[in-house]
Amino acid sequence: MNVSKSTWLLLGMAALVLGGMLSLIWKRGSQPLAVGDKVPSFSLRSVDATTLTFKDAGHHVTLINFWASWCPPCVEETPSLEKFSRQMSPFGVRVISISVDQNLGALQKFISDYHLTYPVLRDPNQTLAARFGTYKFPETYIFDRNGRLADKIIGATDWEDPRMAQFIEALVHWPPVMPVQKAAAGKW
Repeated sequence: MNVSKSTWLLLGMAALVLGGMLSLIWKRGSQPLAVGDKVPSFSLRSVDATTLTFKDAGHHVTLINFWASWCPPCVEETPSLEKFSRQMSPFGVRVISISVDQNLGALQKFISDYHLTYPVLRDPNQTLAARFGTYKFPETYIFDRNGRLADKIIGATDWEDPRMAQFIEALVHWPPVMPVQKAAAGKW
């Protein structure tokens, strides 16, 4: 079978166009979350192996914290994040932590040692962390009551700083939202 130069040229151009389109799609899908972006839906297993599904913020301010027990800044941040979670939960603020630890035993020991009360989900292959655009641990994403990213904090934070509580309380009270509907069982 003899293929002409013009056929090869057309096939080459088609391959370039297809490659360019796939590249654009791939790049768009791998962009880190930016302020104003909607919280992506996800399902992850918790430390006790139950699968938890997150569909939207459900009219709650939600903090999603990516971390690891082997990360010194994460360890430093943990006690203040736990206190913050307890302080803000009466306002309907949810703290969800997503550990990238691969060693389940070490993670369970850390949770026990630090008496963590907020949900700890597992992302050992960092699939969800990559989807969010996380590149340094810890990273915390703060979503407003409409499920939009209000802020992203890279690195350890002192969650006991009164400015953090003021910022989160402002998100709790603004903007006004429609009345909360009950979430389906098993969903946040």
